[in-house]
Amino acid sequence: MSDPSVKLSKFLSLILRHAPDKIGIQLDAKGWVAIDELLSAAKAHGAEISRERLDEVVFRNDKQRFAFSPDGLRIRANQGHSVHIDLELSPVTPPPVLFHGTATRFLPLIQSQGLQKMSRQHVHLSATREQAHRVGTRHGRPVVLEIDAEGMNDTGHLFFLSANGVWLTEFVPMSFIKFP
Repeated sequence: MSDPSVKLSKFLSLILRHAPDKIGIQLDAKGWVAIDELLSAAKAHGAEISRERLDEVVFRNDKQRFAFSPDGLRIRANQGHSVHIDLELSPVTPPPVLFHGTATRFLPLIQSQGLQKMSRQHVHLSATREQAHRVGTRHGRPVVLEIDAEGMNDTGHLFFLSANGVWLTEFVPMSFIKFP
């Protein structure tokens, strides 16, 4: 039997990152939606969610994918959007090395084109090899790439740090990727 918290987290990821129109809601320019509006729209589309369950998924999610506004009335995804929103992130100096977890089947594309953001707003990078490995396992046989973040930063590439600790950048050229 599947974990209901995982199912709800996946539903919220779909709605708050990729397809708010699926349940008839609209995110504001910064990705926020009123919690009452989200819960009402979800219920109207057959996904009844209590505020207590929503709180549990937001506060207990190990990846901290979602955040409540300071007044507790709105919710948004912290990163990973394919719909355009402004997360209000400022450039941050990254650590010297970051990591990217992926599946081995994607290596030929990465080796020919570098790391592309694909349908998302940013390429996602991890602070540790272990975090990147966990990300890679979600996509198949994992492989961890080492990123020369310091070198990228020195040449003008911008980095951002999401509220849940995911490092974001527009693109990682092949020359800054160390393949295993």
